[in-house]
Amino acid sequence: MITGGASAIAFYMAWSIGSNDVANSMATAVGAKAITFRQAVLIAGVLNFVGAVFVGSHVTETIRGNIVKPSTISDPHALLLGFIASLLAAAIWVTLSTWKEMPISTTHSVVGALVGFGLIASGAQSINWFKLGQVASSWVLSPIVGCIIAFLVFRIIVKLIFDKAKPVESAKIVGPGIIGVTAFMIVSSLLMKTPLGEKIGVTTDLTVFTTSIFVGIIVALISMFLLRNIRAKSAEDYDTVERIFRRLQIVTSCYVAFSHGANDIANAIGPVAGIIPLASGQGFSSTAPVPVWLLALGGFGIAVGCLTWGHKVMRTLGYRITTLTNTRGFSVDFGAATTVLIASKLGLPISTSHTVVGAVIGVGLARGLAAVDLGIIKKIIVSWLLTVPVAAGTSALIFLLLKLII
Repeated sequence: MITGGASAIAFYMAWSIGSNDVANSMATAVGAKAITFRQAVLIAGVLNFVGAVFVGSHVTETIRGNIVKPSTISDPHALLLGFIASLLAAAIWVTLSTWKEMPISTTHSVVGALVGFGLIASGAQSINWFKLGQVASSWVLSPIVGCIIAFLVFRIIVKLIFDKAKPVESAKIVGPGIIGVTAFMIVSSLLMKTPLGEKIGVTTDLTVFTTSIFVGIIVALISMFLLRNIRAKSAEDYDTVERIFRRLQIVTSCYVAFSHGANDIANAIGPVAGIIPLASGQGFSSTAPVPVWLLALGGFGIAVGCLTWGHKVMRTLGYRITTLTNTRGFSVDFGAATTVLIASKLGLPISTSHTVVGAVIGVGLARGLAAVDLGIIKKIIVSWLLTVPVAAGTSALIFLLLKLII
């Protein structure tokens, strides 16, 4: 009964994540007119699901047992209600933010909610302050790193393509190279210390590295082959360069969707992964394997959220911060996805929203400060600052209500 109720709340949280965070992966592609909104939400839904199932367990373990110390809460019933309260509080805040079209951090919401219940249940001693400090520092670093990588990628594109005498010919060489690197990142994350890697016998870091390098080279060669017949209409044909990157941007948008599913699935199912053994009377375990069906449930919820309410936040990220072309959108996607995927492998629940916003700002700054709408940035930052205290307060209130009712 309790497990079923918790799973339903987890699905609601996953739906909220899909509604708010689909913009992280696809807003730039839609804003730059590389794909339509309908295509965007379909692709995002599928790849979020894949990322969640195959790579999502790393971050789930951090959310489940490393923010609140279960050993300090002696009553398993209180721990059970606390996890449920945390999920529900975070989901409510994410839903409200999506309604207002603000790209907030679902990670902030869940971590803040866990801290809120922990403080009420057992005081400051129940919080793993060191781990919380690590997570909080990653929230600050992720938009900065995303901003820097996106800025550098865009400057590389300008230097190696737009500043050349024949930009189209340069794009046909540089573009596939970056796509090859993207393929390398995705394959290595799929195989390194994951159930998929173990299943197909790729267990050593060297094997993962060589396999990923091989796939990256093959993908780069295929990209070069597909682009070989594109011809410049004039010496400085920048429109054709953008058309080339329109195709390449679809690949990097898929990269963001995959990395987002890998990282943010923990926000929906991390607390539930702790609830299941508690509800069945086994006691809490921070090391028990995360069930694949639970990863799948979260991935499916994110996909449904993408399809139903995903357009709201997409408007903010795709059109309102800065004007996006395909080369700019490509740079945003690459910077954000690389940052998020590395964090996922390290088990750090960073904010995909913060990372993407940072990357969008980085690309805007590459064209000068005037290219960025500072008014929108200010509103987004205010919503970020509100997230942790609002989620914590709501979680504490729901926890107290549940203790009275149940």
